[in-house]
Amino acid sequence: MKFPSMAEADGRTLGDEEVAAAERVIRSGMLSAVWGTEARALEREVAERYGVRHAIACSSGTAALHLAVVAAAPDPGDEIITTPITDFGTVAPILAQNAVPVFADVDPSDGNLDPGAVAKLIGPRTRAIMAVHLFGAAARVDELRALADAHGLALIEDCAQAWLTELPGTSGTSGTSGTSGVSATGSAGTRLAGTVGDVACLSLQQWKHITCGDGGLALTGDDELARRMRLFSDKGWDRAAGRSHASFGLNYRMTELQAAVARAQLAKLPGVVAARRRTARLLLRALEGVPGLWTPREEGHAWWLFPIVLPGGEAPELAARLREAGIPARAGYLDQPLNHAPVWAGPVYGSSRFPLEGYAPRSCPEAERMVGRTLLVIDWNENYTPDHVSLVAREIMRFRPRP
Repeated sequence: MKFPSMAEADGRTLGDEEVAAAERVIRSGMLSAVWGTEARALEREVAERYGVRHAIACSSGTAALHLAVVAAAPDPGDEIITTPITDFGTVAPILAQNAVPVFADVDPSDGNLDPGAVAKLIGPRTRAIMAVHLFGAAARVDELRALADAHGLALIEDCAQAWLTELPGTSGTSGTSGTSGVSATGSAGTRLAGTVGDVACLSLQQWKHITCGDGGLALTGDDELARRMRLFSDKGWDRAAGRSHASFGLNYRMTELQAAVARAQLAKLPGVVAARRRTARLLLRALEGVPGLWTPREEGHAWWLFPIVLPGGEAPELAARLREAGIPARAGYLDQPLNHAPVWAGPVYGSSRFPLEGYAPRSCPEAERMVGRTLLVIDWNENYTPDHVSLVAREIMRFRPRP
């Protein structure tokens, strides 16, 4: 049985709408978002969907995270606490702003940041906390928001894998709003991941829920942070003042082609998430009560991947069994957690290790065990059928992991 893949047309929702959108832009003759209309329209549509004041479109999810770090305004050598189980795109912007990533350990049940571990690492150089909603499951951002507020820190939410992820708990309110003043709700009053932090970041890369190849958005409810991020994404160019560069910045502009395709994809997003939730629910029910497995909490999950934790440490063996059956699965998600990545040996700029002189990432035992032995991830897709789910469930139950 073939499993649809986001690398191919059978695993994407790309179709006539995206073709028409690209043609509309090409025939207009204006492919630059500086003078076009598509990127600004995408920003309005995403901001409205998330209930925030500002969405800044940019060239990638990594670029959006860089804008978020710029908004947090660390001084050189300041620290930003984040998770070791994430793509390097979460961490690269920290180094790009000459700040230092500090890795906190994770909750072994889902791989998201453990607020208790974060609290122990807050020090005089800490400037921000960057939470990742891993695999589409909500991180404990209300607790992290409270920590950030208590210590005067910024909170950044990396929602690259978490389009329309719903936060647990009370609906219709955003809890603590922090410095961003965000108070946003999703459909039927449900709070969305990305509405608690000072800045939240979305990705439109090929492998995400919706795609325009590459692209990103930074969301905020704070007018000043939005101004800062928009300037940085356009070379610090204050276009209202003429050819005037108000501050340092890079070119992170999204093109009109990217934005037009993203707008067509955005209209399909609710259906994509709903379809993933339907089949994920089937697998959750099939695996209910199987000893030796921890499956994700269903509430709010957007199912970028379907993660399973095997506390007995047999994830590599089960992943191999699933792959033999043609199921796209792998153990650990990463080759190593980011606190063990070779990059920390430097150099960073030229031959210099700045800002990492004397830096050695701390151990994160729970993350290291998850990546090494207990975490299994199965690719998930909106075009899976009950037959795909049945095959996955059958092969997992045949494996009989240790309780």
